[in-house]
Amino acid sequence: MAAKNTICIWYDRGAEEAARFYAETFPDSFVGAVHRAPDDYPSGKEGDVLTVEFTVMGIPCLGLNGGPEFKQSEAFSFQVATTDQEETDRYWNAIVGNGGQESVCGWCKDRWGISWQITPIALTQAVTDPDPAAAKRAFNAMMDMGKIDIATIEAARRG
Repeated sequence: MAAKNTICIWYDRGAEEAARFYAETFPDSFVGAVHRAPDDYPSGKEGDVLTVEFTVMGIPCLGLNGGPEFKQSEAFSFQVATTDQEETDRYWNAIVGNGGQESVCGWCKDRWGISWQITPIALTQAVTDPDPAAAKRAFNAMMDMGKIDIATIEAARRG
C-alpha cells in the first residue's frame, strides 16, 4: 500500500543515484520503483528516469528529476539521530566523502545538494539540559563545530 504522505525531493538529475547512495548508507533504506518519462519534457527525454520511489531510514520519499529550475536549501534537511561517535563519523564521512560539503553545527550537504543534520543524541540531551548553564556551554561548544564531537560536547556540558 502506498504511503499517504511522501516527501518529494527535486533533483536537477541524479535522483536514482542519490536514492541508491542513501539505501547503501542508511539502515531501513531502500530503492523501490524507478519510473521513466513517457515522453520528452523540459529537462529530459522520453525514457529518462523521471521519478524514483525510495525510503530513507523508514521515511518514504519520491525523487523527481525536474531539472535545474529549483535548487535545494537548508530549509529542508534530513536529521539523523546518532547513538555514538562511530555512527556520527560513519554517516558524516559517507555524505561528505561522496562529493558532499561540510557545514556547521552537525550539518552537511550531499553531492546532490540535500542537507543532512548528523545529530548525536548526546548533543540533543546536552543542549536541552535542565541546567541552563550546562545547556549553554554545550550549545556554545556546538557552535564552533562542523561534525559534532561528542566528547567535546559532554566536557562542555560538565563544565
